[in-house]
Amino acid sequence: MTSEHLNAVLAEKIMLWRVTPDRFTMGGRQWLPRWRFRPDQCLTDAFRLLERADPENYAMGSEKGGEFWVRVGIAGSVGEARHTSKPKAITLAVARALGIDVRTIS
Repeated sequence: MTSEHLNAVLAEKIMLWRVTPDRFTMGGRQWLPRWRFRPDQCLTDAFRLLERADPENYAMGSEKGGEFWVRVGIAGSVGEARHTSKPKAITLAVARALGIDVRTIS
């Protein structure tokens, strides 16, 4: 799975947007170009995704080596991720909490 595909899956499942080849339709005649929603790269988008996922709980922090960690609980499932990128760690943890296989995404 590519990062772009993961972003589209999360936009559909979490944000409740319709995915088209070049944009996300958000309802109410609003749309967003696909390149404008990148939770795996943009911290603002990652927190937007996390807030919309409405987790029961979450925790995040960093370790001395610079690696960022996230633990998210959504609907009784827990997703965890570690990455040097904060947005990527948040996105991967949310995806894992939803049961999305993200082993091939670094």
